[in-house]
Amino acid sequence: MFRYQILIEYIGTNFRGWQVQKRGKTIQGLIQDKISNLLREKIILLGSGRTDTGVHAIEQSAHFDSKNQIKHSDKFLKSMNFFLNKDGVTILKIKRRSKNFHARYSAKMRVYKYIILNRLGEPVLEKNKCWHIMKELDLVAMKRGAKKLVGTKDFSTFRASSCRAKSPVKTMKLVKIKSSRNKIEIEFRSQSFLQQQVRSMVGCLKYLGEKKWSLDKFESVINSKKRTLCAPPAPPEGLFLARVFY
Repeated sequence: MFRYQILIEYIGTNFRGWQVQKRGKTIQGLIQDKISNLLREKIILLGSGRTDTGVHAIEQSAHFDSKNQIKHSDKFLKSMNFFLNKDGVTILKIKRRSKNFHARYSAKMRVYKYIILNRLGEPVLEKNKCWHIMKELDLVAMKRGAKKLVGTKDFSTFRASSCRAKSPVKTMKLVKIKSSRNKIEIEFRSQSFLQQQVRSMVGCLKYLGEKKWSLDKFESVINSKKRTLCAPPAPPEGLFLARVFY
């Protein structure tokens, strides 16, 4: 058996998330079906993690095992992307990996980015690829809040009720906010995340930016470990899985 890693870019708007489900089109399901057809064997594709309905990827990572050796990677990519591109999916790269490599369990760092378009006008070019907020946000307050999210903490406040993670304790290595021409980009770095953690944190940072919450209130919500006190999660269309480090 040969193990391969693929790096994938996709627009998640028309999918029911990454993971295969009984109903609806998923990214994992689409890609593994196309690879199975191309290699003429049943392929199981394993991703670095799930992305929810509507969430995008700049560089998702996944792996699969095949009985067949892929000798011409360029030909493989061209053939796969011929079928995938019309659905807003493309495979960027394929790499031969050892049996010890696992797209999910070998990951040392995951990077997510959340995009907010902070202006009056509705987005046209970036429709379904950002969170449009008309009210001007206080970036200074949001940056102060971002610093409170860094470190090893119990993130139960930001955890979806359906989350299956064994522990709510995670280590946030970085939460960075930058802004240019009405576009606010928030970058999150951690080895792993809870379900809806990033979107929930962005929702709370928005409350800070709108001055609905003070910094003390924001911190007390984090420390409460109560999901009921969390601000409404940010919508999925602004979220991007940016990169996975191994």
